[in-house]
Amino acid sequence: MSREEAVKLLKEHVKTEQLYRHSLAVEAGMRAYAKHFGEDEEAWGLLGLLHDIDFEKYPEVHPAKAPELLGPAGFDQDFIDAILSHGLNAEAMRTDQKRKALSAVDQMSSFIIAVARMRPEYFDGLKAKSVKKKMKDKAFAKAVDRDDLEATREALGVEFADHIDILVQGLVEQEEKLKEEGFSLLG
Repeated sequence: MSREEAVKLLKEHVKTEQLYRHSLAVEAGMRAYAKHFGEDEEAWGLLGLLHDIDFEKYPEVHPAKAPELLGPAGFDQDFIDAILSHGLNAEAMRTDQKRKALSAVDQMSSFIIAVARMRPEYFDGLKAKSVKKKMKDKAFAKAVDRDDLEATREALGVEFADHIDILVQGLVEQEEKLKEEGFSLLG
């Protein structure tokens, strides 16, 4: 499936701009990690883009309904299992780098965007130190589970500063592409 087809599929199931932006951010992070690990950027990007396809309609059972939406669209079982790995029986299903990356990228991408929004220069010059400081501030992005951010990063086997640098680079590249389309990850 092409990215354009995947965006169309996503928009059939995701109507809120917030969840759409989150999906684009996770896509960016997954593409950045695919590049980092020498993997297929398109495939990993689609995984990030579609990881929350069922969240808006079925939040109480997410991601369990994803197979019903992705199977008929032509995605194979490995892709679907990777989507499931970021939620259902997650640790047992995180058996490869792309699944570990999806879990590590999911909340952290949006957390980094929240940090960037607080800065006048947004992503420009954003470093791990700033992200770490905001992680210690429990009043900032209260819903984000800091222990999960750390555990998923550690499972991926990437140092904190490298993790942030990889994600920021991916988000910057995505932001540049989106601005050409008149859209922004930053709102």
